[in-house]
Amino acid sequence: MKLRFAPSPTGLLHVGNARQALANALYARRHGGQFQLRIDDTDIGRSREELVEAIQKDLHWMGIQWDETFRQTERLDRYATAIEKLKASGHLYPCFESEQELAAKRETQIRQRRAPVYDRAMLKMTPQQRAQAEANGKVPYWRFKLSNTTVRWRDMVMGDCQVKLPSVSDPVLVRTDGTVLYTLASVVDDLETGITHIIRGEDHVTNTGVQIDIAQALGAHPDHFRFAHLPLLLDENGGKLSKRFDACSLRTFRQDGIEATALISYLARLGSSDDPVLLPFDEQAKIYDISHISRSAARFDTRQLLAMNHKLLAQTLYADVADRLPKGATEAFWLAIRGNIELLSEARLWHNVTDGDIIPPVQEGEDDFLKEAASLLPPEPWDETTWKAWTTAVREKTGRSGKALFHPLRLALTGEEQGPELRDLLPLIGRSRALARLLPSA
Repeated sequence: MKLRFAPSPTGLLHVGNARQALANALYARRHGGQFQLRIDDTDIGRSREELVEAIQKDLHWMGIQWDETFRQTERLDRYATAIEKLKASGHLYPCFESEQELAAKRETQIRQRRAPVYDRAMLKMTPQQRAQAEANGKVPYWRFKLSNTTVRWRDMVMGDCQVKLPSVSDPVLVRTDGTVLYTLASVVDDLETGITHIIRGEDHVTNTGVQIDIAQALGAHPDHFRFAHLPLLLDENGGKLSKRFDACSLRTFRQDGIEATALISYLARLGSSDDPVLLPFDEQAKIYDISHISRSAARFDTRQLLAMNHKLLAQTLYADVADRLPKGATEAFWLAIRGNIELLSEARLWHNVTDGDIIPPVQEGEDDFLKEAASLLPPEPWDETTWKAWTTAVREKTGRSGKALFHPLRLALTGEEQGPELRDLLPLIGRSRALARLLPSA
């Protein structure tokens, strides 16, 4: 068994890419197969080296390792051989229509209420007509002649699938400059590098029918590959997530403080009947079951991801995050805040509360109460019992209780409406900072 993930280095990985990469890698690990990282960089104009490095960094961050990797630009000779083979067998034929001519044909077909499928007009060209076109300076691009059949397969997610090839336009596989397109290059790579299972998005279903036909033309058995097509991702409102991919890049999530384990735990079960389980990649692979994924579109809800991240941080040990906390942050600080943050980046705010200088908001009509509270601050050393002892004394002296007692104190001490338990924060803030915040004008 061998699976692959084949990103194009023309943009950052987003959650849609990550879900497919994760599905392939988890399935391979679960079943003892190999996992290949293929960089689809044949689009020379848009491919960028820094994005190759970014993709690899994102995959490593998620815990995904690969057994082999290569770039399609390293295999151009193999594509050239396949092209010549398809030409010789009559599966590739030259075309000379311009984009404007093709657009005009499509408009006519739509106006006549016919499917806008390529009419194969170029198949009717005589050798003399082709020679004349080339003599006039035209250079052909090459289309693949699809079979007049219906391609069927049993999908691991979608069940029984079929693509009626007569209703699909013959795909262009070779550009006028001789460069190969993804549709052919991918089939050649999958066949020659031993790929057995292909897991990708639902939007590739038609493409799968076409590529099965191409694979057969290259000598493969119709059932050479096993396929699984993951339903599309929607946002929390049911809209297309693709419009928000820039905001959903893995780099952005990582910079914002999303933990890799939270992301892979959420994506691994997204759209399935199973509840997410917080486990790193290796453990996640032991329980991954692609047959549990629904055929319906799945909703990627950032709020659910944040809830997963919050749950993970609340049980994370200090030693596992110490090197990513603000300088000087202690274990006591981490234990005080970890149950009240959704993102690790929020630790900086609370470290400023405990160890930095903040300007508390002005609380109209609370000056006398805060002065009274300041006068009742006990001497140090402070511990987790100090907050209760102090607020009990303030309640007895002022007669306040509930929100009227606790809310002004929290605002003065932290500048925030809510947050970690002040029982834990107060000893970290210390008496001098507490006094300065309760009596800012003193």
